[in-house]
Amino acid sequence: MSRSDDILKVHRLARAGGSAALLEWLASHLGGWVGVVDAEAGHGRAPEAAVRGAAELAARGVRSAVLHGADSATLLFALDGPRALAAVLPQPHHPDAPALLADAAVPLDLVLRAEEAGRREERVRRAEAQTREAVLHLLMNGWLSTARQIAGTLGPALPDPMRMYVVECPAGRRTEVSRLCRELTGGRAWIVRCPVYVRHLIVLAPPAPAPASGADDPLAAALVEGAPDCAVGVSGEMRLDEAPAAYTQAFHALAVARGRADRHARFGPGPELALAAHEAGAGWAEALLAPLHTYAPRRPQDPGGQELRATAHAWLNFTSHATRLLKVHRNTLAARLRLIEALLGLNLARLADQAALSLALRLTPGAAARSGASPAGVPPTDAPPTDAPPTDAPRLDEVLRDPRLTGWARTHLSGLTGPDAPPGARDTIRVWLAHDAQLVPTADALGVSVPGARKRLTRIEALLERSLLQSPSARHDLWLAQRAEELAG
Repeated sequence: MSRSDDILKVHRLARAGGSAALLEWLASHLGGWVGVVDAEAGHGRAPEAAVRGAAELAARGVRSAVLHGADSATLLFALDGPRALAAVLPQPHHPDAPALLADAAVPLDLVLRAEEAGRREERVRRAEAQTREAVLHLLMNGWLSTARQIAGTLGPALPDPMRMYVVECPAGRRTEVSRLCRELTGGRAWIVRCPVYVRHLIVLAPPAPAPASGADDPLAAALVEGAPDCAVGVSGEMRLDEAPAAYTQAFHALAVARGRADRHARFGPGPELALAAHEAGAGWAEALLAPLHTYAPRRPQDPGGQELRATAHAWLNFTSHATRLLKVHRNTLAARLRLIEALLGLNLARLADQAALSLALRLTPGAAARSGASPAGVPPTDAPPTDAPPTDAPRLDEVLRDPRLTGWARTHLSGLTGPDAPPGARDTIRVWLAHDAQLVPTADALGVSVPGARKRLTRIEALLERSLLQSPSARHDLWLAQRAEELAG
């Protein structure tokens, strides 16, 4: 091959295969070792002659050098910084080796810089994604001031009030859909890749003017128009400190959107449990969670009360997938849940105890807001501490007997016996709740197959406009509603 052919080959390899492909071809073509050596850091796999030669090249400040050994020659050409292209070739080496290496040095230098820039860009992208996820985690656990500070630094500011959207994308399309969402909102939306579900994006957007009853949400409709293979669930308009409830609403709406031709849905109207239960249940919730809120670990590295509260919230919402949100091993999650059970006197294998803990968490502020503490030395939030729980706090059944809870329960369950309900919907839910929302024992009790039981519950999801089979599930609210109705007689 002529020198011009070699130069073309070098440029094609640098462009198509990068530095690794170019160095591999040079080594094969010249019959020796060829690599990049850093004069300051060295190279663990480089021959000693190449490392020594690169250091000599840097020390002398020259652009090229040849070191002769007993049976080999080391050819060196300076690259950007302290690096050098080095070739250790047996004697006699190929006569065109110096020219070929000199021709390869410039494109190799360029492709190395491009690869480093790509790696830096990827690190920045990961850092931004992790920061956005951290802001979401702070919002979900009541660290509102800290979340705002971090979000304001990264941009855009968190919208307040806001609507939350959960966008379900095909695998590998979250980046494309994120870009579309930024364009549609003029860059004003806070967009987070869901840490639990790899096909979900979570979007906090400033609310558009309230659509008329039955009208489409403008952003959701535009997202589906631009990405027809997506589905979008939309929350109601809510304050930023209501982010956990907004996420649950949007997730339930997503369960409805999957079955609709237009692929998007707003959260169905209905009374909020936390609002209905707040006056009657606040004291009960404070008393139940007091051991958690006042818990102090014996060792600094062990989780404190706020971290255990976040663990409980994540597990109730995402079950075993909570490990992805909390970034802990499943054994760590199991150990924390055992500690929570011991502190609160609950058995979290039982749906009844799960429902009680879920309601209590919604009726109380986080431990951070109660104590005025803040994470990682950040100034505390401005949420005032709540009053101490009363000593005569009621039991859960007494809370559920409150007329406001009875009204909420009957409204919540009315769809199961309405004209649009499939036959046996109420019985299916009753059996499912009695078996702790587990599919296999539910199917056995109903005398149907597991797919048959799943199909029944899927139809009820569309009826209630709530997610049942995928977490966050409405199973806790359904259990509480059924119990309240039972107590009402």
